[in-house]
Amino acid sequence: MYLILLSIFFPILAGAFLLIRYRTPLSGETKAAERKTLVTLTGCFLVITAMLVVLSLLMAKERFTLFNLTKTLSIYFDIDGIGALFSLLAVIVMLCAGFFSFEYMKHEEREGRYYGFYLLVFGVLNALCFAGNLITFYLFFELLTLSTMSLVLHTGSKEAVMAGLKYLFYSLCGAYAALFGIYFLCQYTDTLTFRHGSLFVTVIAEHGGFLLLVAFIMILGFGVKAGMFPMHAWLPTAHPVAPAPASALLSAVIVKAGVLAIIRVLNLFDAPNFLAGTWMQTAWICLTLITVFMGSLLAYREPVLKKRLAYSTVSQLSYILFGLAVMNEEAFTGSLLHVLAHGFVKAALFLCAGAIIYKTGKTRVEEMRGIGKEMPLTMWCFTIASLGLIGIPPTGGFLSKWYLAIGSLKSGIPVLDVLGPIILLVSALLTAGYLLPLTIQGFFPGADYDYGTLEKKEPGRLMTVPIVILTVLSVLIGLFPNAISSFLTIIGR
Repeated sequence: MYLILLSIFFPILAGAFLLIRYRTPLSGETKAAERKTLVTLTGCFLVITAMLVVLSLLMAKERFTLFNLTKTLSIYFDIDGIGALFSLLAVIVMLCAGFFSFEYMKHEEREGRYYGFYLLVFGVLNALCFAGNLITFYLFFELLTLSTMSLVLHTGSKEAVMAGLKYLFYSLCGAYAALFGIYFLCQYTDTLTFRHGSLFVTVIAEHGGFLLLVAFIMILGFGVKAGMFPMHAWLPTAHPVAPAPASALLSAVIVKAGVLAIIRVLNLFDAPNFLAGTWMQTAWICLTLITVFMGSLLAYREPVLKKRLAYSTVSQLSYILFGLAVMNEEAFTGSLLHVLAHGFVKAALFLCAGAIIYKTGKTRVEEMRGIGKEMPLTMWCFTIASLGLIGIPPTGGFLSKWYLAIGSLKSGIPVLDVLGPIILLVSALLTAGYLLPLTIQGFFPGADYDYGTLEKKEPGRLMTVPIVILTVLSVLIGLFPNAISSFLTIIGR
């Protein structure tokens, strides 16, 4: 009990401390000393929080109610396999992006505010993963939007403020749609717990048609956070304006909150038995496939690097949602594998983009010519991570997309069972089209490239080590498929 509470409230209190202590920008002759203290404190807080989360997962048998809101609604925490999976992803990405920030944020103002909200987000994410019922989950889902909004508008520019407001508007609209569904669920069941907590057979039999509509609205609402069409527009607007490590966190972890929410909703509705084969499943699969293709096409046409990666996230997140919508074991395993694979790959890609921006100031794709000669380690990591996103073996992206395709073909859904793998394949080709040219132009700039002005610009270890760790993890998932897929299949049952 105490470990779970500490893993949630320690980073929140630590973040609040930094916000109060460093409420004004670092300046003057003491800036270097103050910054060293700030970075040291933040690093210690991140490591301690990560240790608390790991210890909480090792003692995951604890379940407890923090307090009761009403006679039937409570703030309840319980760690299950799904929550543990998302929590481990969050811990790894938060640590890597956090340590990357210590060098990257040197050229940004108000570092204290950034690190304060970064720690707040860490605590809220832990609470989201450890939430044991839908009420607790929804509470921290809303808090996640409010705390991450500060990372989006950190620079304070007009573009950042407008992007932050857009992110807030879309997220709140989606959350309120989900809240609409929660109101009705409370009328039909006394428990909204995730572990073995699904609607009764008698309730489904009596109100099946209406509950299908409720389930669809909730999935659409939570799908906003995951960038699902038609409420995806916030994502390519918010990601490019945020600092690169914050973009990595948003793309690799924060958007996965929508995925986790949908998994919880499917559990409550007993999806394979109640939702499979209905109009709701067909409509949802169509939306995910539209998003997969549309996101890849927009990424292919986008000239700004970070915005291209943001459109890519729109597409890749719907790979996961497509697997959930198919509602069989193979597709579900593929979705969970892609949660991990995409998380590590996209965090690595955004950190690579951040390293390039930090060292060269280049932000557009056409400016990347010869960048592999200047930053070889960074671009090699970018290339390997790109292969994972495309789905080239032995990366984890290949394994997850294999399971998704097999699950789709086994679903037996007319037309969509074959159309799904075709669109996934076309999307993979588009992914190669918008990522690999950066590698080719970066390492092979052509005979007319001025090699005389070539200068090595590789960033320091605080930036390169996190990138290498995330890149290696994206490959390890594909190198050990049997152990990982078996584990995910077990916890998904």
